[in-house]
Amino acid sequence: MGELLWAVIRQDDNGNRYRVASCETREEAETVAGHFEARGLGRRYLIEKIDQPQAS
Repeated sequence: MGELLWAVIRQDDNGNRYRVASCETREEAETVAGHFEARGLGRRYLIEKIDQPQAS
């Protein structure tokens, strides 16, 4: 398994945000978000790049 570089974020009507999945690729994150959206719960899902800590 590679690094998880992309997050799927659920944003509710009040602007609260929750990470619901982490993925290796943007394409995978888009697929996951699409599955959540297809459930028809009326929530908004965003894709964001995960900040990686710098190696010391």
